[in-house]
Amino acid sequence: MTRGELTIDVNCDMGELPEAIADGTQESLMASLTSVNIACGGHAGDERTMKTTIGQALRWKLAIGAHPGYADRANFGRVELKLPAKEIADSVYEQVRALAEIAAGCGALVVHVKPHGALYNQAVKNRELARAIADGVARWDKSTVLVGLAGSPMLEVFRQAGFAVAAEAFADRRYEADGTLRSRKFEDALIRNPEEAAWQALGIAERGLVIASDGSEVSVEAQTLCIHGDTPGAPAIAAAVARTLREAGVSLQALSRS
Repeated sequence: MTRGELTIDVNCDMGELPEAIADGTQESLMASLTSVNIACGGHAGDERTMKTTIGQALRWKLAIGAHPGYADRANFGRVELKLPAKEIADSVYEQVRALAEIAAGCGALVVHVKPHGALYNQAVKNRELARAIADGVARWDKSTVLVGLAGSPMLEVFRQAGFAVAAEAFADRRYEADGTLRSRKFEDALIRNPEEAAWQALGIAERGLVIASDGSEVSVEAQTLCIHGDTPGAPAIAAAVARTLREAGVSLQALSRS
């Protein structure tokens, strides 16, 4: 996001739920987005879901990103694991490479990489894990953009590894006072009300602020806003966010390689 002329990317994690692809829910989200992060075989996704989601994203002219996660489908990649750095780097590389090959076959380019779930959340504070992610992506292509939590050490690690980065904030997740996301073990971790999510998104885009779970203001400078595609009512949330931002004069602009 830049001051003066306000612009921000709106992204969503996709290719994770075959039923959402089949019933049209996934594609219905795309009218409100500028970028998508596509599950690439770790926590979810296979060749069919990747190809279908890439095709949908191309129809909507969205930037395409890889969304690698822990290869733990039983827990949807949302349980913390303790794995050797090389194993994480290898897994990230294989997942991103798989999506990139399918994208190339569809005439598309992978613009960015955003880790998923527990892999993302652990890397927020764990520099060794963040380096392993960067190492895996670098083995594929160092000119891509790495996405990480706004204000977190993981972005410093990504920059030190030579990557362009995009700081990410969340429209549909509550924050703690230290700028981290509120754990999903709490009932109020997700923001399910479309208007509430829209106002949080606008506060991030216009003022660089969110209201934390304890009522305090937290500084959040972000270039991209995430909406979770598996949140109940996600299409309505995404539509409200996009509408509110545009009505306030914020331009929605996709991530791009430097």
